[in-house]
Amino acid sequence: MRALILAAGRGERMRPLTDTVAKPLLEAGGRRLIEWQIAGLVRAGITELVINTAHLAEQVESTLGDGARYGARIEYSREGPRAQDALETRGGIVQALPLLGDEPFAVVSGDILTNYDYRSLAAPARRIARGELDGHFVLVDNPPYHPGGDMGMDHESGLVVRSPPLLTYANIVVLAPRIFAGVPPVRTRLFPWLYRWVEEQRVSAEHWTGMWSNVGTPQDLAAAAALLG
Repeated sequence: MRALILAAGRGERMRPLTDTVAKPLLEAGGRRLIEWQIAGLVRAGITELVINTAHLAEQVESTLGDGARYGARIEYSREGPRAQDALETRGGIVQALPLLGDEPFAVVSGDILTNYDYRSLAAPARRIARGELDGHFVLVDNPPYHPGGDMGMDHESGLVVRSPPLLTYANIVVLAPRIFAGVPPVRTRLFPWLYRWVEEQRVSAEHWTGMWSNVGTPQDLAAAAALLG
């Protein structure tokens, strides 16, 4: 399985830090945010990585290189050199499809911190490859800044539902490339578009209760650094 790490946005809430440093390259706990993601994926045997770029694209590429020092092979899906060139989540995935291949792939954000075990994605990826599902979400407890959550999970069927109690999308997903057939690579978000497959009962989920943080502001970054020591 390959993985796309989303790293193209400016990170408006992280400004002014992100005026000169790409958000995924900000450091916490002695590593850049995106390096925590790379390390977690490589530990799980996911070493074929694609990173999308726009804001400070050259900085991201020159810093991470070809991935060899991480035990990975990194390719870049270039959306442009400026923040305004970023294609958002759905557009970024579609743009990267030629690098992701024909098998189910993972998509993760480059600015989250988690000790989630990415090996857990292998089983749902096999179900997606067999055509039983079209996607698999990782969900977490609702953080204070997002108390309303995003979606629910039917624990009996393991499928995502739109009814409460709601959990928060962890920015970790496995998707079938087939669902993007005919979709143009234009600036568009993944949600609410992806809910179509939820309503068709084609998306499974798991509830992750371990460490997870969406590092969105300078205060979040300081808290993450303290957490990681």
